[in-house]
Amino acid sequence: MPTADALLPAPPRPGAGRLAGETLTLDPARPLHLARPTGELTAAVVSIAWLRAQGDAVRAGLEARHLTDDEAAHAAGLRLPKRRCEWLAGRLAVKHGVLAHGRRHGDRSGRTRDIRVGAVAHGLRAGKPVVNAPVDVGLSHSGDFAVAVCGPRPVGVDLEHERRMPPLLTELLTADDHSAAADPDPDRRRLAAMPLPLRWACKEAVLKHFGFGLRIDPREVALHAWRHDHTFTWRPGPGLLRHAPSAGDGRRHGWARRIDGYFLALVWT
Repeated sequence: MPTADALLPAPPRPGAGRLAGETLTLDPARPLHLARPTGELTAAVVSIAWLRAQGDAVRAGLEARHLTDDEAAHAAGLRLPKRRCEWLAGRLAVKHGVLAHGRRHGDRSGRTRDIRVGAVAHGLRAGKPVVNAPVDVGLSHSGDFAVAVCGPRPVGVDLEHERRMPPLLTELLTADDHSAAADPDPDRRRLAAMPLPLRWACKEAVLKHFGFGLRIDPREVALHAWRHDHTFTWRPGPGLLRHAPSAGDGRRHGWARRIDGYFLALVWT
C-alpha cells in the first residue's frame, strides 16, 4: 500500500474548491489528499473509489497498519464490502487529518494506530466522532469520498453527491425561495440559486457542528445568505437554541461550494 500513505499535496485542478487556504481536491484516483482550508482547520480526503478498486490483501494491509485492535475487530464484523470500505475510509481520513493537524502545530510524533476514533455514546450528540487528541473532528462520506476536518474548536462538515432531491425535501429546502429572490440584498438573492443538495449540506453541517446531526429538525437551520466567496450565513430556530443556546451568538463561519459533482459545506467556530 505505498500510495495510501502518500501525504504529498495534490496539484490544483479546475473545479477544485478553495477557501482562504489550500485547494481542496476530490480526485477518486488519489488515495489520500490533505489540505489546510483555513488557518485553523485541517482536512483529509480519502477516496472510497480507490479503496474499492484494491484487492482484499491491500485493504487488509491498510487495516493492519492503521487501525487499533478494537477498530480492526469492528471492521472484521462489517460483512457488507461497501459498508466496510466506507467505514475504513472514514477512519483513515480522521486519523491522517488529526496527525497532519498535529504536525502543523509542532507535534511531529505519533502514528495513525495511536489515534483512537470513537463516538459520543448517548444523548442528542450520540454518534458524534471524537478522538484521543486535543482537537475536534467532523466526518462525512458520500459516493466516492470520505472527508474529515479537524480544528481546535467544534467543526461540522457534510458532503453530498449529485442527486435528485425527494419532493418533501425539495419543498423544505425551497420554502424561502420567493422571499430570498425578492430581497434587495444580493447575497440573499444568490441563496435562491444555491443547488438543493448544497442547501441540504449546509443544514447538516450546521447541525453536525453542534453534534446533533439529524436528531434536530433541519428546519431549525434557516439559511440566510450565500456570498460570492462561497461563505454562507444562517439563523437558528427556537428548537436548536433550546439545545444549544450559543447557536445565536454569531461566532460561527460557514462555507459551501460545489466541487466536481459533489456539494461540500463546512461550519466552524
